[in-house]
Amino acid sequence: MESIQKVCLVFTIIGAINWGLIGFFDFNLVSALFQENSVITRIVYSLVGICGLINIGLLFNHINHDPE
Repeated sequence: MESIQKVCLVFTIIGAINWGLIGFFDFNLVSALFQENSVITRIVYSLVGICGLINIGLLFNHINHDPE
């Protein structure tokens, strides 16, 4: 499960960088690379969203481990 969370973390970071570019420079990197409203763009956005949901588990990971 740890390797899946690491892969998802990479996708989440990519999404965060894209949102940063949109916020600071009004530049959407994903749309620039794969054309706006294409199937690949929707897949990338969907993967980033799913990975963000999976990474919610990282917030609660400390609850499952006893500090000994």
